[in-house]
Amino acid sequence: MTVITDRFRPESAPRAAEDDPCWWTDEDLCGWTDEDLDAVGLPTPDTLEHILEIDAVMAGFAAQRAVSVHRFWREAIGRPRGPRATREIVDRSVRLELATALRITENAAGMLLARSRALVESYPGLLDALAAGRVTERHADVFVDAMDEVDAMDEVDPEVRARIVERALEFAEAEPLGTFRRSLRRLIDTARSVSLADRNEEALRQRRVVREPAQDGMAWLSLYIPAVEAQAVLDRATAMAEVLAAADGETRTLDQLRADVVSDLLIDGEVPAHPEAARGIRPRVAVTVPALSLLDDRAAADAPATVEGLGPIAIERARELCGAAAGWMRVLTHPETGVVLSVGREQYQPPPALRRLVRWRSGRCMAPGCGRPSDRCEIDHTIAWEDGGETAAWNLAPLCTGHHTIKHHGNWAVQQLPGGVLEWRSPTGRRYLVEPERRMPSFVPDAGRASASMSGPCLGETPPF
Repeated sequence: MTVITDRFRPESAPRAAEDDPCWWTDEDLCGWTDEDLDAVGLPTPDTLEHILEIDAVMAGFAAQRAVSVHRFWREAIGRPRGPRATREIVDRSVRLELATALRITENAAGMLLARSRALVESYPGLLDALAAGRVTERHADVFVDAMDEVDAMDEVDPEVRARIVERALEFAEAEPLGTFRRSLRRLIDTARSVSLADRNEEALRQRRVVREPAQDGMAWLSLYIPAVEAQAVLDRATAMAEVLAAADGETRTLDQLRADVVSDLLIDGEVPAHPEAARGIRPRVAVTVPALSLLDDRAAADAPATVEGLGPIAIERARELCGAAAGWMRVLTHPETGVVLSVGREQYQPPPALRRLVRWRSGRCMAPGCGRPSDRCEIDHTIAWEDGGETAAWNLAPLCTGHHTIKHHGNWAVQQLPGGVLEWRSPTGRRYLVEPERRMPSFVPDAGRASASMSGPCLGETPPF
């Protein structure tokens, strides 16, 4: 309930009660207009002041959340666990349940957990400032991230670190976020004694390639590489694009040509310095196309073609890929013969066709909230092989290495339901269902023989076999 506090109370106006810190509440002023307030000498409540009060309350809630998240982690660490449930596995299990319960990514849950631990264990002064609304949650995040960087510096002694923490807290309480970030950067750079070459070497170890899906069947491909190499890549792509642009009949823009050149080089190009085994590697991507969509544009509007790990693509492009494009695994969603659904207990490793089917069905790691593509996951027996589990579609699911470890050693119970759905039960007893990206008929053992039950999400969908 919004209140009019002392800042709005005229000196001559009485309080509602001697011990009441506020004058009138919303209930007292219900229906009053700005003119009514002016008539009795009351100023109009300041909306910005109201926003500031809400912001301070939100900061206080963030502090309470940090304390509760830290307590949740401490409770998990204190529970009895098996001999193979290491501290790392327990941490990962806590992160998984926190992410699933809050409906956030595991990365976000890990950041929340790390920052909560830092606030409670390492920076109680910052936690108090957050609880009192003297700093915002974003200030606290920037503070903790920066101090993590300081802690990674071997040459910073405890006294220097303590001075950095003290000054950083003063900056956080006094400055807006952008200014605070810059002040903190200058403070840390001053304390650093490593050279630019050393910092560059450290940054070089972080080089990587990142794909970020975009709209309309597109995606961003980003490279985090040394600046010199980045300039060389751009220069060569530009030079090649300019040659292509000079050709008769060329209508593509320079940007389009550069993008096409880089794509061609990465997909089909070879580097003589690479080993022969590496030079022969070509991309393998699965494109799933409903059979009717290949033949009818109207059917394609309702059932588009999709690329594994990307999403829908134009039907024209799908028709091209389903022709003779190398490196693409074509999955037509209509009945075909020949797919092995089970080898029972005859062998532990699934045959290639069964592995492809399981990965195609799931599309990604089948742990709650995980988005790792299934082609980068391990194929797990839901009922472990050593416990009598079969190598069959109804007992297989892709799990990334981390979640595979948690399933076996993190006190989680996992059961596979019809259609490839996995039910995860957490150490605290909560139940989470993970749906595969695609449904198919589910063949399950019944009284010593296999029986089939359709589990597709809608009529007309059929499996890739």
